[in-house]
Amino acid sequence: MTPLGLIGDFQADRVHHGGHDKALHHYPAEHYVTWQAELPSRSGLFHPGGFGENLSTRGLHEDSVCLGDIFCLGTTLIQISQGRQPCSKLNLRFDSPDMLERVRANGRTGWYYRVLKPGEIGIGDALTLHKRPLPDWTLSRLWKTLFGAHKDRNDLTWLSQQPILGASWRERAARRLSE
Repeated sequence: MTPLGLIGDFQADRVHHGGHDKALHHYPAEHYVTWQAELPSRSGLFHPGGFGENLSTRGLHEDSVCLGDIFCLGTTLIQISQGRQPCSKLNLRFDSPDMLERVRANGRTGWYYRVLKPGEIGIGDALTLHKRPLPDWTLSRLWKTLFGAHKDRNDLTWLSQQPILGASWRERAARRLSE
């Protein structure tokens, strides 16, 4: 794992994927079971790796992890930098014209990490919480603040200036303030 992601990893769209704030993408394995139940005709598409993630685990989800959480994985240290902002490519990937809207509505987006300490990772390595600097900022709360109907100016101002938050999402917070 390097500061820019896994050696040999390929992102089709380097403008919107990859980079320091998006070095590693995590999608909860439990979400796949839910997707299979919601869209049974496409159940074969819902398996780890289906959302383009590099990492899939059980027991972590958008309500249980927080912005800035630092995890040990193998010999690396990684930090949650932002949630994933889904795009219309999900409609194509899952052959569902409303998949993007489904993901936005339910908040099952997954998230990105930045690499604080490069190192080696492998299949089966434990992902262990090392530090939680912002326990009030679950990714669900972050998603609702940046993309929900309610606009909390204090939260948006704080997020727009929060260096732990990925640059593109700080910019999103600043844009919401001016809307």
